[in-house]
Amino acid sequence: QVQLVESGGGLVQAGGSLRLSCAASGRTIDNVGMGWFRRAPGKDREFVAFISGNGLWSSYADSVKGRSTISRDNAKNTLYLQFDSLKPEDTAIYYCAVSDPYELGSTAANDYDYWGQGTQVTVSS
Repeated sequence: QVQLVESGGGLVQAGGSLRLSCAASGRTIDNVGMGWFRRAPGKDREFVAFISGNGLWSSYADSVKGRSTISRDNAKNTLYLQFDSLKPEDTAIYYCAVSDPYELGSTAANDYDYWGQGTQVTVSS
């Protein structure tokens, strides 16, 4: 079992930046893929980014590609999402999740086994 706690969300103006963190406990995460998802008001949860266990492979949704960077510090058991050039449409609750080991890189929420409680990001225009 692993517990995930997101932090770093907040209110930011369009064009600004945020760095989201996801601290894991209960087990080490250095051998598991992890992802970020988000849920905007009135919308389904959507994939944002994925990173492999060793950090050498990552993938992004088209909507955030070039504006966000997923990274991890396995020594700190922590996942990050650096988000730049934020837009009002990025407003959402952001969740981190641990990937099913047999579905690495999946963009489907059902292929992730453990989830945090989320952190709110609000981008004002």
